[in-house]
Amino acid sequence: MPLIKDGRESDNIWSNLDDERQDIAGSHVTVSLARFLRHKAEHDLPNVTLGVRLAPEDDPALLRPFLDDLILIEVSFPKYTDGRGYSQAQLLRRRYGYRGELRAVGHVLRDQILYMNRSGFDAFETSRADLSQVLAALTEHSAYYQPAADRAPSIFARRHPRSD
Repeated sequence: MPLIKDGRESDNIWSNLDDERQDIAGSHVTVSLARFLRHKAEHDLPNVTLGVRLAPEDDPALLRPFLDDLILIEVSFPKYTDGRGYSQAQLLRRRYGYRGELRAVGHVLRDQILYMNRSGFDAFETSRADLSQVLAALTEHSAYYQPAADRAPSIFARRHPRSD
C-alpha cells in the first residue's frame, strides 16, 4: 500500500509482524501492543527498531512510559465505520504529548483523511487514495470551529485573539 507523509509518497521501511510469527525480519518492525509490552517487560528486545500497531480495542495509555522512545505508532482502521482510532490519536497527541509519527493503516478512505489529520495523524497508508487525492483532502477546509490535535486555530480564536 502506498505511504503518504509530509505531502508526498514515501518508501515504507516498516513491516508489521503479527503475533504468530516469532522471527523478526527487517530493521524496522511494528508489533501489536501486547507483544510490545511483553518485549519491554522481559527486556527481550531484538536488535531492531520497534514500533507499535494499535488495534481499535487497545488502550493507548499503556504506551505512556514509552512514548519518548517510539518513533512510529500505527493505528489500525479495520473498517471505515470504526472510529476508535480517532480517539486513540487524540489521546496520544493531545493528552499524552506523543511527537513521533502517527500513521493510519487499514481501511483509510480519502473522505476521512482530513479528519484523521485533525486528530493527529501525519502519515496515511492507503490503497484507496492516491497522492493528489490525499493532498486535496488535506486542504478542503480552511477554517474550523473546534480546536484539534493539528493545532490549527479555531474560528473563535481567530476572531478573538488572546492578548497576553
